[in-house]
Amino acid sequence: MSTPMTEPQHQPEHQPQHEPEHRHDPSVDTVEAVVRSQLSKALGGRRGMVEAAVPTLLFTLTYLVTRELRLALVLSVAAALVALGLRLAQRSTVQFVVNALVGIGIGWLFVSMAARNGGDANDQALAYFLPGILYNAGYTLVLALTCVVRWPLVGFMVGSVTGDPTAWHRDPQVVRLCTRLTWLLVLPCLVRVLVQAPVWLGGHSGTIDPSAAVAVLGVLKIVMGWPLQLVALGAMVWLLSRNRTPVTA
Repeated sequence: MSTPMTEPQHQPEHQPQHEPEHRHDPSVDTVEAVVRSQLSKALGGRRGMVEAAVPTLLFTLTYLVTRELRLALVLSVAAALVALGLRLAQRSTVQFVVNALVGIGIGWLFVSMAARNGGDANDQALAYFLPGILYNAGYTLVLALTCVVRWPLVGFMVGSVTGDPTAWHRDPQVVRLCTRLTWLLVLPCLVRVLVQAPVWLGGHSGTIDPSAAVAVLGVLKIVMGWPLQLVALGAMVWLLSRNRTPVTA
């Protein structure tokens, strides 16, 4: 009779001892939580997205309204420098502002190359949009390749948190989830290339009026920029909210 009575008395004592080991960090105990956290850091939150988008939007809108390429470049750089000054004053990360400045600098380089080759204002404006198209094409190819070889890029986000950069690859469930998430990152870039590249080629070759091509590319850059990216991120959030895949097997 004494044996059945002693077992319930010992069970409550053991349960609290093991529970903290399972819940050492609720923010990173699932793959979904890891990816949500890493995506937030990569995008810099709302402020980081605004800082990356505003200079490009300002350039596009200014050029479409004034047709002054140099003014559009100067204003976009000025906007990025203002954001950089605020970051420095607040002693916070300048990563996303610097990314915007690098993008503007690359665009300016392509514009200068077009000018040296004798291109007119429309040719130079078309040149400004070329780096973005090339970047999206390269991004699409690299990320798609990681999915095809079953080493999806998002998996390395998981590895950066767990401390082992490749341990996640031993779990087929995690590989499958990370592959789906990586394809969702690929999709916006692929759509941009498929839509914008024919317009750029048409404007450059003369089959489309260059001035009209610049206007269309400007509108597409706005419409297919962050709005399209946010749609993809929304799909990722939806996918991440469906399951709870443990970080450890």
